[in-house]
Amino acid sequence: QVQLVESGGGLVQAGGSLRLSCAASGRTFSTYSMGWFRQAPGKEREFVAGISGSGGSTSYADSVKGRFTISRGNAKNALHLQMNSLKPEDTAVYYCNLLPTASSVQALMDVWGKGTLVTVSS
Repeated sequence: QVQLVESGGGLVQAGGSLRLSCAASGRTFSTYSMGWFRQAPGKEREFVAGISGSGGSTSYADSVKGRFTISRGNAKNALHLQMNSLKPEDTAVYYCNLLPTASSVQALMDVWGKGTLVTVSS
């Protein structure tokens, strides 16, 4: 059974930084692309960033390009999202999931963790 546990969210002022982490378990994830999604209040869940199984290929939503960096942990079952220059519009619950490819904007699984809340104050 696949489990995804996100952490690292919190309250930060605009312009600040946060580093999110995702711990995946239940299978070997090293061959899977993985990604981050977010859901703001009253909005649909949206793709944020993706990374290939090897970590050599990444993709980002235009809204976060140049500010966010996705990476994988050494064990490949860990996923991170370094978020810099945060804006109030980045406020959302952030989730991780598997992706068909690093550039896919749709999650591979219909299983989601609880997410981690990021709140950016102005």
